[in-house]
Amino acid sequence: MPVLEWLDQLPAKAVAKCRVGIERLRALGYKLRRPDADFLRDGIYELRVALHGVNYRILYFFYENVAVVLSHGLTKEGQVPPKEIDKAIERKRKFESDPKTHTHEE
Repeated sequence: MPVLEWLDQLPAKAVAKCRVGIERLRALGYKLRRPDADFLRDGIYELRVALHGVNYRILYFFYENVAVVLSHGLTKEGQVPPKEIDKAIERKRKFESDPKTHTHEE
């Protein structure tokens, strides 16, 4: 799970704040809006978390209008780079081709 690997590299306070954001996303789904989340393109959204001037972003998509699938995370200064969105789109395609293989549950 790329997003879990990314979270493991962050400071503890950032991880805690990202987890709060993920829980809000889980609870609100499509209803979560700016400043907490934003649509990027091609079915890819970003979960937006800021802490001490650092912008943490977790890219995600919805599957069958129910599940939230976290693609990966990044730290950014400006806009999310197009290559990161492309990476999320590719992971979305892989997930959609075989959801069971690409599902992680805690």
